[in-house]
Amino acid sequence: MVRLTLDLVAKSANQKNRKEENITQYLKKITHLNFSNRNIDIIEDLSLCKNLNVLYLYDNNISQIDNLSFATNLTHLYLQNNCISCIENLKALRKLEKLYLGGNSIAVVECLEGLGELRELHIESQRLPLGEKLLFDPRTLQSLANSLSILNISNNNIDEIKDLETLENLTQLIAVDNQLLHVKDLELLLDRLPKLWKMNLNGNPVCLKPKYRDRLIMISKSLESLDGKEIKQVERQFLINWKASKDAKKNMKKKSAIWDASAPPNKSDFESTHQQIPGYYGAPQKTREV
Repeated sequence: MVRLTLDLVAKSANQKNRKEENITQYLKKITHLNFSNRNIDIIEDLSLCKNLNVLYLYDNNISQIDNLSFATNLTHLYLQNNCISCIENLKALRKLEKLYLGGNSIAVVECLEGLGELRELHIESQRLPLGEKLLFDPRTLQSLANSLSILNISNNNIDEIKDLETLENLTQLIAVDNQLLHVKDLELLLDRLPKLWKMNLNGNPVCLKPKYRDRLIMISKSLESLDGKEIKQVERQFLINWKASKDAKKNMKKKSAIWDASAPPNKSDFESTHQQIPGYYGAPQKTREV
């Protein structure tokens, strides 16, 4: 079992960088720490590293997020490809801007309340039991509504994303290789995300639906890139004009049907109808004798 400790940090330090300063002074000055792919299982007390801004711990064997409350200046945290099963113990990291949790075993996006500076959340490719999907705690989404700009939830067996409409400041959504199926659901979501300019849904069943791309381009005025392909203004304008023309023709047909139903019959119509209906004259009356 490999533990990330102050001694391990000190041993890995470059002597040239420290020169005459002692190890405590060096640890207090560290801003970037890279212990990726080092078979680390446990994060121990690193509280002397108070000025830490960026921490790389990806490609390890960490099963629990712990002992990071000291890192109140941390802005970037890389924990992808570990053995983490739940998000926890991050509330003290109030300056955190980017959080990378891809390739773990997290089932619920939760416990991120208080991270008011978080701009990017990458939680793709969770190793979940067969048939399960990544879920979102509504309280966490609400707490991220003002800050979150980039969200990566790819390859998590997700079949609906209505809950994401809370993230009104989202600019980029990456949700490839999920189970999204309905274009209408995406239209409703895009209508609630006025700042979204990039969305990638490649590998979802919905991408095979008729008019999928056309409908999403028309519903969102802010979208500039869909599934890795740029949306040009001339493409959007053509679709808008085409839809307007189609709707106009449909409305004219409706109005024409209403006019035909309400207009009085003209004389020729009446005569034609009258001739087709045999008249009834009754029995001849007897003349009265004087």
